[in-house]
Amino acid sequence: MGEKKGGRQKKTLAKVLHYIRRYWLYLGISTVLAAVSVALTLYLPILTGRAIDCILGKGAVDFGRIIEILREMAVVIALTAASQWVMNICNNRITYRVVCDIRKEAFEKLERLPFQYIDGHPYGEIVSRMIADVDQFADGLLMGFTQFFTGIVTIFGTLIFMLTISFKITAAVVFITPISLFVASYIAKKTFSMFKLQSETRGEQTSFIEEMIGGKKVVTAFAHEEEAIEQFDEINERLGECSLRATFFGSTTNPATRFVNSLVYVTVGVVGAFTAITGAISVGQLSSLLSYANQYTKPFNEISGVITELQNALACAARVFELIEQEPEVPDAKDAVVLQQADGTVALSHVSFSYTKEQRLIEDFNLAVKKGQRVAIVGPTGCGKTTLINLLMRFYDVDSGEISVSGFAIRSLTRKSLRSNYGMVLQETWLRSGTVRENIAMGKPDASLEEVVAAAKASYAHSFIKRLPNGYDTVIAEDGGNFSQGQKQLLCIARVMLCLPPMLILDEATSSIDTRTEIKIQQAFAAMMKGRTSFIVAHRLSTIQEADIILVMKDGSIIEQGNHRELLERGGFYANLYQSQFAHES
Repeated sequence: MGEKKGGRQKKTLAKVLHYIRRYWLYLGISTVLAAVSVALTLYLPILTGRAIDCILGKGAVDFGRIIEILREMAVVIALTAASQWVMNICNNRITYRVVCDIRKEAFEKLERLPFQYIDGHPYGEIVSRMIADVDQFADGLLMGFTQFFTGIVTIFGTLIFMLTISFKITAAVVFITPISLFVASYIAKKTFSMFKLQSETRGEQTSFIEEMIGGKKVVTAFAHEEEAIEQFDEINERLGECSLRATFFGSTTNPATRFVNSLVYVTVGVVGAFTAITGAISVGQLSSLLSYANQYTKPFNEISGVITELQNALACAARVFELIEQEPEVPDAKDAVVLQQADGTVALSHVSFSYTKEQRLIEDFNLAVKKGQRVAIVGPTGCGKTTLINLLMRFYDVDSGEISVSGFAIRSLTRKSLRSNYGMVLQETWLRSGTVRENIAMGKPDASLEEVVAAAKASYAHSFIKRLPNGYDTVIAEDGGNFSQGQKQLLCIARVMLCLPPMLILDEATSSIDTRTEIKIQQAFAAMMKGRTSFIVAHRLSTIQEADIILVMKDGSIIEQGNHRELLERGGFYANLYQSQFAHES
């Protein structure tokens, strides 16, 4: 199990290094400057020791030499500060460019992921990976660059400088060092899995918070606040526990290494004092050795802290890479056809599909739609109406069988060209942050203001738009928060009115609109659907009486097919559904 975790950690580190490799120039400059900075820092104790040796006794002080040494020290300190400043700039550039690359790649992958992945993961959990986890990764990576390299160079540089003074004392220091390395390594292995669990639980919490904020009205309406608080407390408690464990084990690294480092300092002090008594080294050199002992042990404390942060960073990076490495949706075939202008014919032949293997949904589905026909799809909830729309748009691929448009199997068409031939209005509205005009023109960004206004008038949205503070330049809040549900629906309808593609999909398109406006919208739809193949999903059967074909679905199969009059005359499932609804509406 430990080897498995270690293997995952190594793979994650290799992926991080792959991103860092792109900025090898900054990395090279940073490494060189780290070495220069450490060398100059380690040169200071030598200068300090020389200055001490210039003080021979009372009245026997070489002030001239001490002033020269002080000048030299001032130059060394200035060069050290400049080196560290430039090194930090390079480290910041590497860190935030790597983070930028990872976020960009993650978002690009998000745009190419199959709908099955998006549907199967909470939105907040995906957001947590792209925002919180990447931020945590950035913090750990930045600390790694600023302290890890410098610490390593400091350790080796200190040993070299100590060797120039006393081999015996340096050997004693090297003998104790492995204890510190063993302690840090042992704790690092323990903390990685804990930080990974912490990151996963944080993602779960982010997902829950986003879910509760998004459904605040529903939560309040059904007095679900106490249950929501209890559920949040449970997640928060788990996050607190795993965070405490991760932080506790991570924080033990520093005191453990400090204890070992104190042994190093004591060893240098004791061995150095006896060596100085014998005259093998001077008092100034002993002072330098003690200073080096401090500088030698300090990086171990820093590196132990860096290792803890890197464990957290790598755990977060692993979650981000899991997203980036998800299998994208099957790409378009190399010889895929670009469908310029569909003729409106659609055929489904022996189509079978299910979201999960355990539960079958659509089986052996057959349908032939001629150009300009209006096809209404009705049936009880869960019978496969919206699923059929998902298949037509190729949001999901069929398990077996074939769907064709204009004589082309949709698998042989590019997704973009297929979807651009459909205009889609869903029951769930979606508006992005931007102006009213930008939202209407989403499918046709180069549309003129006159075209946008004409589309808004056709969808009966113009009247409320012109009453807005800035008309078509009014900025829409996130997901249309400053608009009513009906207004958002009208804007979505206007979006389709502007493009007027050869085929239309209306999935409960007027569900959030008042009856008076709905009559006008139905008139607009009638004009828009003229000569265009249209698929209409509806619960209110009174809205689809003029359809050319009504498909009655149940349990993923078409159980009845015909126009409104024919289906009523048969007295079957549709007739019962219509009569029960009519009686209810009456």
